[in-house]
Amino acid sequence: MKRITLLGLMCLLSVMLAVPQASAAASGTRIAATAKTYLGDFKYKFGAEPWNSRYKYSDCSSFVQLVFNKRHGYHLPRTSRSQAKKGKYVSKSNLKKGDLVFFDTNDDGKINHVGIYIGNGDFIHSSPVNRVGKSDLSSGWWKKHYVTARRVL
Repeated sequence: MKRITLLGLMCLLSVMLAVPQASAAASGTRIAATAKTYLGDFKYKFGAEPWNSRYKYSDCSSFVQLVFNKRHGYHLPRTSRSQAKKGKYVSKSNLKKGDLVFFDTNDDGKINHVGIYIGNGDFIHSSPVNRVGKSDLSSGWWKKHYVTARRVL
């Protein structure tokens, strides 16, 4: 009887330990899906927040806040530099859907842009070039300006 109880407790413990990983993966998938619903939306305007501009304008970090905070109940700070201090570091080779990716777009050594990783080497972000658009993280301009990534889920 004690052996069965111990075995049952061990099984329960293993399930409980696996749930947060599954939950984080599911959360990342939901975050990526929500971000995709905004493709093409919002003209880029530095400092703009969609909820304060009748959903006409956004900058990169307010777009991230819209997806994470307003739609999924997280509490990320307002700027990309502040957002880069949240969660835990994740290497570029271990990115998962919903991870935040950060860039230095003017080569001054400081983070000044953020996007949401959506898988397959792509991320979604609000930028002057593509409104809310999808870009390739692994080649071209964004590859050269990539700085780091954080997992906040």
